[in-house]
Formats: sequence, structure tokens, C-alpha cells
Amino acid sequence: MAARSIASLSISFGLVSIPVKVFSATESKAAIGFNLLHKGCGSRLRQQYICQREGVVVERADMVKGYEFEKDKYVIFEPDELKALEEATQHTIDIIAFMPLAAIDPIYYDKAYYLGPDKRGGKPYSLLSEALRATGKCALAKWNWKGKQYMVQIRVGDDGLILQQLLYADEVRSMADLHVETVDVSKAELSLAEQLIEQNSVAGYEPSEYTDEEKQRILAQIDKKIAGQDITVASETPGAATGAEVIDLMDALRKSIGSTKAAPAAKSAAKETKAPARRSAKRAEPAPVAPAKKTRKQA
Repeated sequence: MAARSIASLSISFGLVSIPVKVFSATESKAAIGFNLLHKGCGSRLRQQYICQREGVVVERADMVKGYEFEKDKYVIFEPDELKALEEATQHTIDIIAFMPLAAIDPIYYDKAYYLGPDKRGGKPYSLLSEALRATGKCALAKWNWKGKQYMVQIRVGDDGLILQQLLYADEVRSMADLHVETVDVSKAELSLAEQLIEQNSVAGYEPSEYTDEEKQRILAQIDKKIAGQDITVASETPGAATGAEVIDLMDALRKSIGSTKAAPAAKSAAKETKAPARRSAKRAEPAPVAPAKKTRKQA
């Protein structure tokens, strides 16, 4: 299915304007969900909004949006006023500086988008892409979108430009608050740790080589439950250390180097991990002792 843009914007690059379309770069995969049911009859429960003052159920048609400017005091906004606020959003991405790619700590990365050239934007789009690639730099820009101004990074990827929303300083917690203790390590311990790292090093991250093993495990347990079997509790991984255990660091490093599986093995392990068999719904023949089989929804 062809990708659908979520917005048409222009990148302001000096006196050059680059018409672009914005596309979502990521797709959220929801976790396995369990529905709330009435314990007595097994029916689904419905969420309702209750007026705190009158204690009555409020239908969606009777709801309005308001901003709390003082405790329990609100100013009400009508739908057309909310629309006007959103339409005031600027449809430009203003580049304010260029910097090395490594200048922005990935902890400030938020949501990513793809940028594609819009009508008559092909040449300036290619120019910016090639210039960023040649200089090894990225652009820092401002983007007003849906009532918020974002700081964004524009970088060149393998197939085009990527827009990366950035978090502000007050949106990232300081690790200094953790008061991480600094402990000296010996040269021998450091040498073994470096050897272990080298033994398990790979050229890069290949997303397609990994699967959500925890999701597959839960789906397998759900299939067992559908089939009428009891769910089993997984035992702890043999040899797994807990925070309360005191271990011999040197001994643990030596054993790790001797027995560890190299990281590239994750590729073959991922290929061997298969989703549990999906059971197609079957209608059971009427029988006094054999109820119809159930099936869970396709994941």
C-alpha cells in the first residue's frame, strides 16, 4: 500500500524553500491486550464518563473542552476555536544551524518522520541531501506542529531526508539524580571485559534479525489456555544473578568468555523463533461432552 503523507510543509534553507511531504517513519505495535469483563457473565465492560458534580453519565455529544487556569476554574473552547488554534500552525521547518551528526545525544531523540519531495521540490531536496551527506552534518531546525514548537534534527538517510523530533532539556531527566557510585576496577578485570566485548561484537544493528520473543511466549501461553491447558510459570534462568548476590567478578568474566555465545548467533536464533500456530476457528459438532473449540484473534 502506498505511503500516505500526514502534512505538506516547506523547509526554509537560507533563501531556498524546499516543498516536502511528511510521512510517519515508525509504526507502533500495541502490546498484547486483555479486555476487562464482567466476572459474573463474561461480557465486555464499557467505559463511561461520569460528571463529578452531578454523578450522571455524560454522552460525547454533551462534552466540551476547557483549560484549567485556576483550581477547578476552566475557560471553555468551542470546536471552531480549537480548529482556529490548530490552523495557526506554521507550515514551515526553519533551519537555524548545522552541526556534526554526533553533536546531538540520542537520548534527546523522540519520534521520527520521513521527508519526501513535494511538487517542484525535487532539485532543492536533492541538493540539501547531497550537501548534508558530503559535509557529514545534520540540520537543527524549528517546527511548529499541532500547538507545540519542536526542535528537530534533519539528517540524510540511505534513501532521503529524515526529520527527528527532539526533546527539550526539561523533558529529559538528569542521570546525576541517580548518584551513581564510581568504583575502581583493576586492569585485569578491564582486560577481560574488553575481551568479552570484542568476542560479542558485530558490525551493526540489523532489526530484521530480531523478534519480540516475549510476545511470542505470551501468545503461546494464550494458545495453551484456549486449548484448555493450564498456563505454566517459567522458571528462572539458570545461573541468573540477583542484585543481592555477591559474585566473583573475575571468575564470572572468565566463565563468560569461555561459554558465551557470540552476538551474531542472535540471527540464527531469531530465525528459529517462530510464532505459535494460529488456530483457525472450527465449529464443533454438537456433543454432550465436547464444547466448541475457541480461537484467539490473529496477532
